[in-house]
Amino acid sequence: MDISLERTYTIEDIYALPEGQRAELIDGRMYMMAPPNTRHQRLVGNLYAAIHNHIKAKGGSCEVFPAPFAVFLNEDDRNYVEPDISVICDKDKLDDRGCNGAPDWIIEVTSPSNPQHDYGIKLFKYRTAGVREYWVVNPQKNTVMVYDFENEKNSNQYSFDEDVPVCIYDDLTINIASMLP
Repeated sequence: MDISLERTYTIEDIYALPEGQRAELIDGRMYMMAPPNTRHQRLVGNLYAAIHNHIKAKGGSCEVFPAPFAVFLNEDDRNYVEPDISVICDKDKLDDRGCNGAPDWIIEVTSPSNPQHDYGIKLFKYRTAGVREYWVVNPQKNTVMVYDFENEKNSNQYSFDEDVPVCIYDDLTINIASMLP
């Protein structure tokens, strides 16, 4: 199919979706989102709690938001994502609609139907938008891929059994296996 014939979507199209239908928008292309399963939600909830508790205990100024939470990555109307976890340290990026610009840290938990979306399209988009750290948590393979966009040598893959160091917090590690029943 000739790509020039494909429609370019905008954030207006996202907000016009029927109630309950979720989608993301990357460079004008719409990606529909299936409802997450129980394991996915358990991981997101436990990751959120661990990060939130760490920030609170340290008196940090960053905020953590679980999906659905709107992130408007670029200064345009063609990019809208809902990361599973978003950590934002610049309060000026936050308003009533969500986050305007790149969060400092994004975590995506892959779905069985489309893991390549998180490893490819979103990886490139998050890197170019200015995200500092990006995790891809893969429950199908029990792995965590950590991308440290500020210091590439810290990028690495971990198993759920390992303590995964958080790049933006040098005093935080997360063990995914300990979060699962």
